[in-house]
Amino acid sequence: MTQVAKQSSGGLLSLLRTIVIAGAIAFTFRSFAFEPFNIPSGSMLPTLLVGDFLFVSKYSYGYSKYSFPGSLDLFEGRIGGSPPQRGDVAVFRWPRNPSVDYIKRVIGLPGDKVQVRAGRLYINGALVMREHVGTFEDTDERGVVNRLHMYIETLPNGVRHHILERSDREILDNTPEFEVPEDHFFAMGDNRDNSQDSRVMASVGYVPMENLVGRAEVMFFSVDDREGLLFGIPNGIRWNRIFNTISP
Repeated sequence: MTQVAKQSSGGLLSLLRTIVIAGAIAFTFRSFAFEPFNIPSGSMLPTLLVGDFLFVSKYSYGYSKYSFPGSLDLFEGRIGGSPPQRGDVAVFRWPRNPSVDYIKRVIGLPGDKVQVRAGRLYINGALVMREHVGTFEDTDERGVVNRLHMYIETLPNGVRHHILERSDREILDNTPEFEVPEDHFFAMGDNRDNSQDSRVMASVGYVPMENLVGRAEVMFFSVDDREGLLFGIPNGIRWNRIFNTISP
């Protein structure tokens, strides 16, 4: 009986040690390398679809307290990494409630002047060029199909990406000129008429660099939940999106 008790005690300790080591590895990987995120809304259509799952690189922009699970308040500002580049797709903590993650495209950097006039984006007074490339069909939660204009927008640094516009006469298609403060950036969704972003000062506004979590890099899974299940397996897996890269 004594021998059995000793073996049981040793097996429990071994199991606990394995759990602790696995937890430490997962914490380190998630904090310093890559963290998984999923896309719950259509604000980044057509770049990101609802149901996309992606990895965000934590090391790209360095580390802040928001890099760690639980937002451990270990230090102020950022350590290491490089500043975001215009055109990056970045995950950041919502300035109004840092427990909430947002994902948008970096449009303006510190000192930039950003404005939307008649649906067209201007950066530092210069019109950002866009090219109409067709239409995009988006089906909302009620099953209503919305046909949106799709463009390729070319940012001043040469980054090209798709955007969607319902029209050039929507509520956020005419804004004041925003001047991005030091240590902040200006973020916008690619689905320009369906995105709460830096154009809405009362909600998002200028985003502190400290709030950056990481840069979206690659999709590792994508599923359309509206397709339901087949034998317990998601029927709407988007195989053609798996392992697609995201950032320019």
